[in-house]
Amino acid sequence: REAPVPKMLAPCLLRKVVLTVPLFFTVALLLVEPVRSDQEAGTAIPAESRPCVDCHAFEFMQRALQDLKKTAYNLDTRVRT
Repeated sequence: REAPVPKMLAPCLLRKVVLTVPLFFTVALLLVEPVRSDQEAGTAIPAESRPCVDCHAFEFMQRALQDLKKTAYNLDTRVRT
């Protein structure tokens, strides 16, 4: 008659786990101090010394155009030989 006890124990433990895990995470979220936006991020580069997004895009497009020119030249030389 001891066999039915483990069968009944499994749903009980599962129910406890299902209820305990979300409760644990909720308490942990409440106890953790939120990150403020005025905190520095360790090795952050100041905005004055960073190039703007447009400058990055322009430099990227320049490099892509140079790569395309090199590829076109290499293909052109292969076709001629």
